Amino acid sequence: MKTCVIGGIAALLGLGWAGVANAADILETPPVVWSWTGGYAGVNLGLGVGSTDVSDPFGSSIYGDDIRTPGFLVGGQLGYNWQMPNTRWVFGLEGDADWLDAEGTNTCFAFSGSYVSSNCRARPDFVGTLTGRVGYAAGPAGHTLLYVKGGAAVMHNRIDATTNNLYGAFAPSSTSESNTSWGWTAGVGIEQAITPAWSVKAEYDYLGFGHTDIDSPTSLFVSPTGSVVGFVPGRTASVDQSMNLFKIGLNYRFGADAGAQFADAAPAPAMAPSDWSFEGGIRYWYSSGRFRKDLAATSSSSTSLISRLTYDKLTAHSGELYGRVDSPWDVFLKGNVGLGKIVGGHMNDEDWGLFTAAPFTSYSNTDSSLTNTHLNYATVDLGYDFLHGGDYKVGAFVGYNRVHEKYEADDCAQIASPSSGICSPSISGTRVITETDTWNSLRLGVSTDVWLSDRIRLTGDAAYLPYVHFKGVDNHWLRNLVIDESGHGRGAQLEAMMSYYVTPNWSIGVGGRYWTMRTTSGSDKFNGTPTNRDDTFRYQRYGLLLQTAYKF
Repeated sequence: MKTCVIGGIAALLGLGWAGVANAADILETPPVVWSWTGGYAGVNLGLGVGSTDVSDPFGSSIYGDDIRTPGFLVGGQLGYNWQMPNTRWVFGLEGDADWLDAEGTNTCFAFSGSYVSSNCRARPDFVGTLTGRVGYAAGPAGHTLLYVKGGAAVMHNRIDATTNNLYGAFAPSSTSESNTSWGWTAGVGIEQAITPAWSVKAEYDYLGFGHTDIDSPTSLFVSPTGSVVGFVPGRTASVDQSMNLFKIGLNYRFGADAGAQFADAAPAPAMAPSDWSFEGGIRYWYSSGRFRKDLAATSSSSTSLISRLTYDKLTAHSGELYGRVDSPWDVFLKGNVGLGKIVGGHMNDEDWGLFTAAPFTSYSNTDSSLTNTHLNYATVDLGYDFLHGGDYKVGAFVGYNRVHEKYEADDCAQIASPSSGICSPSISGTRVITETDTWNSLRLGVSTDVWLSDRIRLTGDAAYLPYVHFKGVDNHWLRNLVIDESGHGRGAQLEAMMSYYVTPNWSIGVGGRYWTMRTTSGSDKFNGTPTNRDDTFRYQRYGLLLQTAYKF
């Protein structure tokens, strides 16, 4: 995942650097008529994608240990720039702080099929950095700042580990750790001065942190014959933490006139703020994804699990139509509709404390490959541009997003407990499990649209999903079991696009997109009978966008 996301951002920013370097006039060297020197403060929002890796003190793990924690971030920054006189080089110091709404789980300490392993959960809720910045002021007037940054980072994270189903005979045990970790950060970004007072930016940062520790909870080792070999006391495990941050931001320069415009400001091609305008096009989205559901073992609020299903590496190809209409009153309407195929992936079905398996099974994990299935999605947003000019727009919007996906496994192999008889021997050529899901969400976000030159345009959206509704159907075909699933929760969506205008109206572009949604409460029905538990459902899809568009 990290490679795909970072690769997409690198491609996006790489196009920006290449375009800035090659576009007509943007790197010519007339005297700079504007300076970045001065203090500033601003706000940012976007997406944080964290990784919490837990070691296994008992030996090599069969599965798990890496906890992915995607979520929405919002915060602010404060800094100072100094532009070296008579040059385009800009040096600065910046501090930022962001709140995170992020959470994730995975199996940990799964070293044996006879051992009841744990459910590990990570919940990072704060990140901050203090960095130096070095940038180059590109463009005829130096309004485009291309920069790198690096320095110190801090993160607060809450980590807990809970034993999964102990055959229903013993209460689960748990351990937890709340830590503030210090580390380092490096990042890259592009910032555009849209007026003497205001600038917008897009930025990627990687944050790495040192080790912390957590103890594994006391658990149970049961032989395949059903005899209790013994309770296994906890041991200390090390935890590695990192975070990828994707942000868009708005800065205000201290002492500048908030309503002033640049004297050399001119309308960008094909943009007419006083009239109606329309842009439409087609996109190709190459993406990967994951769907995971955690099924509680005991009460509705338990983090001890009896089962977990993870559909991972869900490679998909999709095409979409998109459009945006801008009115003379700065109100805009935009949206997209897409469909495609999921062409790869696999599913792990984990269970703990099984009496029904012959013999007793502490931990079962079956691996299945997925057949080709489908997905479709749609988004619509209505917004208002509160900052606008001939070559920039910054607006807020409210919108709706719908995602529908289907996954199907047609084989099954046991990787943890071969003696369990569950997919041992392996099964092939038989429909095993089908999962059909729909996510509906409310979007609240910010949209930016700036021209970096007469041919290069950068757009971005960041949306918080304060309400997400999930509905799914799980068909366990080998057990004649139909599970109706539902839940509600939160999420985040981020998108950015760098476009090059081949003509004043026709453009091509490359960008990236990341969607994440999770439920904070959920339920299910087994063949129509409700269960007394609170299930959790999590979804991510992310990847590279290619587009061609036309402006009217």
